[in-house]
Amino acid sequence: MEKQVKEKNELWEWTKALLIAFAIAAIIRYFLFTPIAVDGESMMPTLEDGDRMIVNKIGYKIGEPKRFDIVVFHAPEQKNYIKRVIGLPGDTLEYRDDQLYINGKPIDEPYLDAYKAQITEGTLTEDFTLEDLGVEHGEIPEGYVFVMGDNRRYSKDSRHIGIIDQKEIIGNTSLIFWPFSDIKIVK
Repeated sequence: MEKQVKEKNELWEWTKALLIAFAIAAIIRYFLFTPIAVDGESMMPTLEDGDRMIVNKIGYKIGEPKRFDIVVFHAPEQKNYIKRVIGLPGDTLEYRDDQLYINGKPIDEPYLDAYKAQITEGTLTEDFTLEDLGVEHGEIPEGYVFVMGDNRRYSKDSRHIGIIDQKEIIGNTSLIFWPFSDIKIVK
């Protein structure tokens, strides 16, 4: 009889431990960090199609997106996109002769150097202003960001879907965890 009680207690302890472990894993997954797979080539060469990344969901609950952060957001097509933040609230933004200008000043984008070196004809990023894209007063409003993929010629981004409400941003990402041979932190 004593042996049965001991076995029941041990079984109950194991069950509690597993339930607690699953609860902690669920809290981490749904509130703190979540995995995501890169789908497509719009962020090449920074991110490859099929890369698996960790999304930090709490960073923007306590802070704001920063210029050049790589973010995951809910796109209008009911899917999640991974893009780079280029423009912040209050910014004016323009591309001219493959050069980014923010608030009238040229801004370097070193993550594009590899692609720009490969271009033999034309530019990586076509010329545009925010006014050309229909952004009122040519300035990003409060609570919104302008995002672009690094593979500018083949990226569906704010040039096509408009500026992004910061409420739609799930989080930022910089850690590739799969494939194992490519584990790294990207900038």
